[in-house]
Formats: sequence, C-alpha cells, structure tokens
Amino acid sequence: MTMNNALKRVVVTGYGAITPLGATSEESWQAIMDNRLGYRYVDKTALNIHTHFQGFVDKEPDLKGVPAAIRRRLPRYARLTLGAARQAMTMAFGETPPQTFYNPLACGVIMGTGWAGLDESYDAIDEFSTTGVTSPFNCFFSMPSVTTAACSQFWGLNGYQNTVIAACATGTIAIGDAFEVIRSGRASMMLAGAGESLTSTCAVWNIDVLGALSKEKDDPRRANCPFSAHRSGFVLSEGAAVLCLEERDSALARGATILGEITGYANFSDAWDFTSPADDCLARVQTITHALQQAGLEPQQLDYINAHGTSTPLNDINETQALKMALGDAAYQIPVSSTKSYSGHLISAAGCFESIVCLQAIANSIMPATANFQQADPLCDLDYIVDGHRPGDLHRTLNLSFGFGGANAALVLEKSL
Repeated sequence: MTMNNALKRVVVTGYGAITPLGATSEESWQAIMDNRLGYRYVDKTALNIHTHFQGFVDKEPDLKGVPAAIRRRLPRYARLTLGAARQAMTMAFGETPPQTFYNPLACGVIMGTGWAGLDESYDAIDEFSTTGVTSPFNCFFSMPSVTTAACSQFWGLNGYQNTVIAACATGTIAIGDAFEVIRSGRASMMLAGAGESLTSTCAVWNIDVLGALSKEKDDPRRANCPFSAHRSGFVLSEGAAVLCLEERDSALARGATILGEITGYANFSDAWDFTSPADDCLARVQTITHALQQAGLEPQQLDYINAHGTSTPLNDINETQALKMALGDAAYQIPVSSTKSYSGHLISAAGCFESIVCLQAIANSIMPATANFQQADPLCDLDYIVDGHRPGDLHRTLNLSFGFGGANAALVLEKSL
C-alpha cells in the first residue's frame, strides 16, 4: 500500500445494528419513530438487584455461513456484533467481497466492547467449580479482541486492526479512530463498531451497586427520562452496531451509495474519576470544540445533536453545561435529543448506534424526540426536542459519548456533498 500524505475524506457506505428496538438498524429507527421503548420490566430484587428495567435482544442474528471455527469462539456480545457487521457489509458491498475493489491490506477492522464476555466468564466459574472443566473456548469468550479477529478472518481484512475498550465511549472512539486511519491514508476501507451484552445477575449487580441504574420501580416512562427532573439513572441494554467507512473517492469510483460523511472527531479524558464527570467540564468542552474545528464548523452551523443523555442526575447536568460552554449562545438554538430514552444504554455500542441514528435523521429529514420527558430541570435548559419528532433539513450533526473512566468522544456526521 502506498502512503499518501494528503488528508482523505471519509464516508459511510454501510451500517447495521441489533438492539432491543429491532433486529436491524431500519427496525430500530422505525421503533423510535413509533415511540416504542426497547426495555421492559424485570424483577430481580430477590437477587439483590434493585433496578427494574432492562433492554434485551430477544433473538440473536443468524450466523449461517460463518465457519464454525469462528462462530464457536464468540460470546454473545461478539455474535451480536458480527451480526451487525454483516448488515453493514451487505449494505456497503452487497454480496461482492471488498477485495474486488480494494487490496486486503488496505481494509481493516476496529471493534470494541466495554466488558467483553463477562457473562460467559461468570458462567464458566460456576461450571468449573462444579465439574472441573468448562468450555475449551472460554479463553476467547473473555478476550476483548475476539470480534476484531472474527471480522478480520471472516472477510479477509488484512489491514489495520485494533480493539477499543473505553466503557460507554467505546463505539464512538472506534468509529473515530477508523476515520483517522482512512483520513491519514493508512487504509481505504474500515469496519468499525462495538457490542455489549451484560445480562447475568452478577454483571447487572456490578453496575446497580454503583447507583448508576434507574431506580424507578413501576413506570417505564419514568425509568429512562434524560434531562427530566425526576431522572434516577440509566436503563442497561444489550446490543451492537457497526459502520463501514471508506475513502470517499474510492467509494465513488466503485459506485457505492454514500450515506454520510464523517468530518470531525475528538477524544479527550477527564482524568478525574471512575464514574463521575469532571466538574470543570474541561475535557468535554475540548472534545466538542476540537471535533467542530476539525470539521471546519462554527457552532451555529450544527443542525442537530445526539446527546450522550444517560438519564443520570450527574451526566445530564454536566453534559448540558459542557454544551453551553463549548457552543456559547448557539447551544440554546441547536435541537438536542437522547435516543437512549428509547433503546436504553447500549454501553460500548451506544455511540455506534447513535451515529447511525444521526445518519438516519439526515436521510429522513427528521430529528427524533427525547422520550419520557415529563418535568423540566432548571439546570437542563436546552432544546431537548420533547414535543414529538421534529422535521428539519439536516446537513450537520454532532454525536456525543462519555464513558466511565472519564472517556469523552465526539463525531461530526454530515450529509455528503
């Protein structure tokens, strides 16, 4: 592969998602448009878990055609991610292998996860304690890079590869890093995404005990209500989302359908706390500001912001403050929403799914509302789109993701011209 120092334009040519809202990105989008919630009531109080709502993927993707040597080594989160990746690759290339158009050494993979096969690891401990043996593939179930390896092998992508682990900012960082790899000329095509599945009792308890999960006991409309005064925590969901990125000229040359363009990316750390956002908002502000600067945009040029919007008391205030500090007076004029109010929090996959939502919002000229908003919080005073989905001619969107450990990431996704 010949390196070219001229910065490249990076476009999206395919995407896929498997979420509690639907088995595809299209189904998930339609569920949002229909104001359906992807999470449901659960009662695990007997197991010392106090949150009462969770989002589940009811049916795993069909992995027919994936060799057993790959398939049998994948924990649930990785199976979901590979399923989403197949949707993205089919949207981008149909049934044609990417090697038809690209040198395999110019095609790479960056996949991510927050907690990998934690459920399978817990199961293995119980089984091993009882029988002295467990699955011979358990090493791979707990290996965070297993999805990256699986995608590389399945599609024969020999180029740049990496695995991102950054809690709830993972997916956005995976896309952003893939964007930088193509932008710099190190690759022509990248598959980027993330997946998460934390449904075992101990895995859910691990998060619940921190006080991060919703404390609502009965009403799903109050369980996940970003920016609303009575919010009490996020709803944990499982799922996966993946995007196919390509260098723009190469994608156009092969006749690809361009779904959008990534023009800005930033990633800065709070360096503050494992769970709480930094009070000074310094890293979040810089993340937003740098992404806009890389995209060559002024704040007032943004048409829509998909917020991290977790429905936790701390994040929603801090995120609102960061937007006001970064965008100035323009912050009050830009529509903002949190689609976690529909999907729940997909953890590592959240940023990937919400990037897809931004592209779907552009394509459909409509901004999804923030569901379940019932009572204004005086400290959350931006335009959160709370009165139904809002039509609009969208050209430029901003997607924000913030994660445990102080990870902050932002992407600017635009209509490609």
